[in-house]
Amino acid sequence: MAPLTLQPSPIKVGHIDDVQELRKSKLSKIPQRFVRDLAERPSLPAISESCFASGIPVIDLSRIVNGNPDEFYREILMLKTACTDWGFFQVISHGIDISMLESIETAAMDFFNLPLEEKQKYPMAPGTVQGYGQAFVFSEDQKLDWCNMFALGIEPHYMRNPKLWPTKPPKFRETIEIYQTEIRNLCKKLMKYIAISLGLRGEVFEEMFGAAVQAIRMNYYPPCPRPDLVLGLSPHSDGSALTVLQQGKGSSVGLQILNNNKWVSVKPIPNALIVNIGDTIEVLTNGKYKSVEHRAVTHKEKDRLSIVTFYAPSFEVELGPMPQFVDEINPIKYRRYNHGDYSKHYVTNKLQGKKTLEFAKISTF
Repeated sequence: MAPLTLQPSPIKVGHIDDVQELRKSKLSKIPQRFVRDLAERPSLPAISESCFASGIPVIDLSRIVNGNPDEFYREILMLKTACTDWGFFQVISHGIDISMLESIETAAMDFFNLPLEEKQKYPMAPGTVQGYGQAFVFSEDQKLDWCNMFALGIEPHYMRNPKLWPTKPPKFRETIEIYQTEIRNLCKKLMKYIAISLGLRGEVFEEMFGAAVQAIRMNYYPPCPRPDLVLGLSPHSDGSALTVLQQGKGSSVGLQILNNNKWVSVKPIPNALIVNIGDTIEVLTNGKYKSVEHRAVTHKEKDRLSIVTFYAPSFEVELGPMPQFVDEINPIKYRRYNHGDYSKHYVTNKLQGKKTLEFAKISTF
């Protein structure tokens, strides 16, 4: 997701059912707009022990920040493996207080449990990615995700749309502000150590990114009577540099990543944060670290909450492969472009695997 606020456009998306309201109605049949084509449907059981991605590395951030030289080196190597082989990792001992994680989950669920008419005071207009509703819908016949979203631009402040910041529940705004400050600090640390894992100066990305862009999106997936027919979130890679995901305590396992052409489920470690690299890092490293396609599946009986933060360069920044990653063996794969232009491209296309990254690829024909 690229956290842009675009002007509403005359996009006709048709009627979009609110999935929480569908759940309340105890529907016997899934509306056709949510039913995926056969090739897109998740195989069931979608979640089983054999489907878990057991190899996803776990990074103990305290060993990098405060560990001895051997611990530091081991964790940096683990981080390199995570970015090279998976594009995903889980972070433990990340420094964010557990009470803060609990507070943001409570705030998010309190918002999603508000009456529909209250949530609809903050509508996500077609063609935009802030507010309440469904993002990345651009036509009346497009398949919908079994998900309700609420998203806000956080930094820089000009991205904020004050009309979309809810007055209810109490302390919702305050909780988001505190949480996002903590996540921003975490992202800066992770970008530093990712740079080191690449053999670069730790500060190189922070200097390059300028006033980094940040956005939050809360996703709520109610139980679905036919999880074999729907997707919670369509397959995609992220347009960000880093994405940090917190899964609600007690939620169903829903995140799946594409690894070796197979969809595997990510089972969150309690109180850990799940991190993935986005398209921006793939471009900067000329494909050394690749963004990874991922999706969300639903559960018949359990709901799922995820709170996602996107961290990306300033919209004014020009990006392209860094010279350290281009040589005769690894020729340049991506052109230089303005990150704001890429962000606009990202949010004006439906989620469709890694197709949006074609914007930056150099044609070999």
